[in-house]
Amino acid sequence: MGSIGVLIILILAGVLVLVAMHDLSQKRHAILRNFPIIGHFRYLLEKLGPELRQYIVADNDEERPFNRDQRRWVYATAKKENPYFGFGTDNDVDLPGSIVIKHSTFPAATAAKNNSLPSAKVLGAWGNRPKAFRPNSLVNISGMSFGSLSGPAIEALNKGSLRAGCLHNTGEGGISSYHRNGGDLVYQIGTGLFGSRDLEGNFSMDALLETISETPVKAIEVKLSQGAKPGIGGVLPAKKVTNEIATTRGVPKGVMVQSPAKHTSFDDVTGLIEFVELIAAQTGIPVGIKAAVGQIHFWVELADQMEASRRGPDFISIDGAEGGTGAAPLVFSDSVAYPFRIGFAKVFDIFYTRSLHRDITFIGAGKLGYPDTALAAFALGCDIVNVGREAMMAIGCIQAQRCHTGHCPTGVATQSPWLARGLDPTDKSVRVANYMVALQHEIRRLCHAVGVTHPALIPESAIEIINQEGSPISLLNYYGLSSIEQRLDETDSNYLASIP
Repeated sequence: MGSIGVLIILILAGVLVLVAMHDLSQKRHAILRNFPIIGHFRYLLEKLGPELRQYIVADNDEERPFNRDQRRWVYATAKKENPYFGFGTDNDVDLPGSIVIKHSTFPAATAAKNNSLPSAKVLGAWGNRPKAFRPNSLVNISGMSFGSLSGPAIEALNKGSLRAGCLHNTGEGGISSYHRNGGDLVYQIGTGLFGSRDLEGNFSMDALLETISETPVKAIEVKLSQGAKPGIGGVLPAKKVTNEIATTRGVPKGVMVQSPAKHTSFDDVTGLIEFVELIAAQTGIPVGIKAAVGQIHFWVELADQMEASRRGPDFISIDGAEGGTGAAPLVFSDSVAYPFRIGFAKVFDIFYTRSLHRDITFIGAGKLGYPDTALAAFALGCDIVNVGREAMMAIGCIQAQRCHTGHCPTGVATQSPWLARGLDPTDKSVRVANYMVALQHEIRRLCHAVGVTHPALIPESAIEIINQEGSPISLLNYYGLSSIEQRLDETDSNYLASIP
């Protein structure tokens, strides 16, 4: 062995000795103190755990929140690769909770090269808003803020929404320069009021009007809560509050941003309705609310007041407990709020019994970015579905589950300039548009297989759920409802207008 080789060995040995001495003397980690050097492998494996499980350990249908088959379908459609699977399903199709879509013996005729799926309802017609409109797409991008996501990621989503003809929800972080690339926006007003607050952090109509001026804001969404962390407001770690984000949100640079748990502009249902109507009157834009579903009496009171006054939100977005976020306490993600189908079914039934279901647009979110889960949402009463993490995967997310650290390896959920530079917004915009169009295409194909031409016509009876005994039962019975079927048995001209 040459002198260089000996030198390298001596250097490595010296480094190992120093590491061992440090491990033995430190008192912070018992594993390192008891097992110097070797103990570091434990922390390395812990850090690499998600990636190891993804690519080596887990089966195709085991991982959470999205399994490998689900991610592969998104990646394939985004890249316009072959999204088909060979040799049959590797899922246990009779497991409790499995969706069974009952195809028709006589499918509906397929419209040639028509992937367009406009809404059956006009958003804002309920309140006679001057700027009411019919959304061009039943699949839209959910609220993910600049700050939670990187600038290039937001830019890619916005450009992609333009290409796909869908709406792009800003999330609660305000409207940044990255949102101004042509895509139509849904501006979200969260409890932090970013983009619509004064210097003291209170709601400001002047700030709101300035924020939405010269931007393609088509609707405004007042966020009461979200599925992944209901009841505690949002959190943006200090390391993510760059100068650019601080400017967009109107907050100090490098300081953790903690949105309050509730809005300070209203304290009850009456105040919420007045807040919605004030914004709608000043802007002429459809205004709705977003919330996870917890205590049901809020929804009963809201529906009662809306029925009596014919005033209130133009749309209601229901977020399921399975929804994602950049950072949240584990107990809130795991145990607070209803899952989407249960929560949505409860809320829709309340509005159905008051004959409000034909006027208000209902939007669903919570792992609905796949054709089967989206179809089930439409059968329950959704008019539109929003996709969040699925759109993130379309622009490169690998489910590394490091969103809360700021160290997203693909540059999606980070404010690190070095990591974000790896995401090309022009290339990724094409991919997210491909995914959104493919999802609509598959939803339409499922509709045709069932025997209808539009998701608004999907009867609840077309979908069954495998119960705990292994028997298929109707969607509504599974979730404890009985009334929604009637909405499709009636031919209401307002509800079914201009369905292609």
